[in-house]
Parts: sequence; C-alpha cells; structure tokens
Amino acid sequence: MTVTIRPATAPDCVDVAAIYKHYVDNTVITFDYVSPTAAEWKIKRANLISHRLPFLVAEDEHRRVVGFAYVTHYREKQAYAWTVENTIYLSPDHTGKGYGSALMTGLLDSVKESPAHRIVSVISAIPDSGSVPLHAKAGFYEVGRLRRVGFKHGSWVDCIVMQYDVVDSDQPPI
Repeated sequence: MTVTIRPATAPDCVDVAAIYKHYVDNTVITFDYVSPTAAEWKIKRANLISHRLPFLVAEDEHRRVVGFAYVTHYREKQAYAWTVENTIYLSPDHTGKGYGSALMTGLLDSVKESPAHRIVSVISAIPDSGSVPLHAKAGFYEVGRLRRVGFKHGSWVDCIVMQYDVVDSDQPPI
C-alpha cells in the first residue's frame, strides 16, 4: 500500500462528496440524511482553513483520493475554543488496509499546528465498525456513550464519545 496524506484542495471536494455520499445513503455512520454537494464541501474546506483547522485527503498509489479527514469546532461557545471534533472517512473499498491509520496520523500531526488542545470524536456505535479501534489505536480514549441519540434508516443509534489530548496539560491556553 502506498498512501499520500496531504491538505485537501478545492478540486478534491468532488471526491470527498462522492465518498461521503456512500455513507449518507447506505449507513448510520453519519447522521446526515442528505449528502452535501461538492460545492458545499468547498465552502466547508475554505471555512476550516480560514480557522487554521486541517482538512486532509489520502491518495492511493494511483493518486486517487480515497479518504478524507478534518477537524471542526466542537461547539460555538467561547469556552470550547480549544476543543475540536474530528471526522474521518474512507472510500468503502479502501477500509481495513491502513489508509485510515495513515490519515489519522496525518490529522493528529496537523492538529498540533492548530489552537486545539483536545479532540472529541462522536462515533456511531454499530457492530463491526472500524472507527472505535482506529481511534483507540491513535490514542483516543472512551469518555462516554450517548444512548439512542440518532434515528436513521429505521433504527435508533447510540454514539460512543472518545477524546484525544493534543496538549496533555491542565495549564490554561495561551
């Protein structure tokens, strides 16, 4: 496996939209009912970059975008300014091959350049999902479970909440 992790460009948003659409249409991994368009992804990407937050893509050996990851503000209230929430998705035919680990490593390295001190991940608690093990392997730890907080495709879905300490300190942010 050859993988390249790099910042997403505006043209990458076409592939990002296609990857995400699969999960919106076919799974409860995301709670979106309607998949954002490539144009909407371009706006999201530009907004994240303007806030010094990373938006990355993974390319395979053929230079095809096969995954993406980013962080966004966790909540809008000012006290949450140093906490972000991560998102990571792979094309369905590239899961379980190490692309997710490479993308997560790239994301965590990039977050160190942002103002973030903590990363929160809210993961759909579904059988056989690789997301919890992926996050745990990267150093996230479980902090709770939200019961039946999402309803999609005829089912109530729990979420597992995990956290990662970018800055392992109780010191106030500078």
